[in-house]
Amino acid sequence: MRNTTAERTPPLPEVLRPWLTGIRTVSGAVPYEETFVHLPDAVTKVVVRVGRGGHRDVLAVGPRVRASYHDTGLPASCAELRLAPGTTLPLLGVPAAELVGRVVPLERLPGRAGRRLADLTRWLDPEEDLPRLAETLAELLPEPLTASADGPRTALLRAGVDALSVRSGHAPAQVREVARELSVSERQLRNLFTEGVGVSPKHYARINRVRTVITRAPTAPWSELAATTGYYDQSHMTSDFRALMGVPPRSYFTGRLPTPTPCRAQAGSRA
Repeated sequence: MRNTTAERTPPLPEVLRPWLTGIRTVSGAVPYEETFVHLPDAVTKVVVRVGRGGHRDVLAVGPRVRASYHDTGLPASCAELRLAPGTTLPLLGVPAAELVGRVVPLERLPGRAGRRLADLTRWLDPEEDLPRLAETLAELLPEPLTASADGPRTALLRAGVDALSVRSGHAPAQVREVARELSVSERQLRNLFTEGVGVSPKHYARINRVRTVITRAPTAPWSELAATTGYYDQSHMTSDFRALMGVPPRSYFTGRLPTPTPCRAQAGSRA
């Protein structure tokens, strides 16, 4: 039996746009009985997770640099707040690089806003319309990034993220080109990404391209997909996909996946 899930991505309130890139809620009617895939993701998230026995966790989930495959099901429901680039340190009190591959209870992190956010969201029903909490959440957030001392650094970081991302009709730029356009050295750009995203500019671009391939593959030929996502050719795309996903594209999309393992993404563990 396949699992039955309901997923929603409600509109992001304007007041939260400096801090979040999206909100997602997921509920599962029955457990998974097939492999569940955690895709690579160069984003730090705050996740409210409700288990089937009613146990609740509020977690900081760090960037995931490679896919993992599991044979366990989803919790009863969860709500996911995706943090914008450059917000992990002011919100959670640690650089994004310290959370790579980790799942940590939010209240264990040093950021005061993060602990208050954990208290606020712990008893939230993920089925509710999260944007209704926008005004309350906004009161917990630090001063706007544009008004803070790190405002210019955050602006540079986000410009770099945008330039290295696949967009409609625009293949991502090369790292050296982005550094030159932003008038910083490649080393400075790497430091910005390490602190504010958690991974290097090159690895961010690889993750973004592979996720785009997964999204677009059902409707685009392989050669066209390779060109529009910034690969040199189809062979380059296949090699990058295999490195991050563990299998080549054709195997992934025909269900020939790596052997699943029990999910280890428990609080305090490496995901």
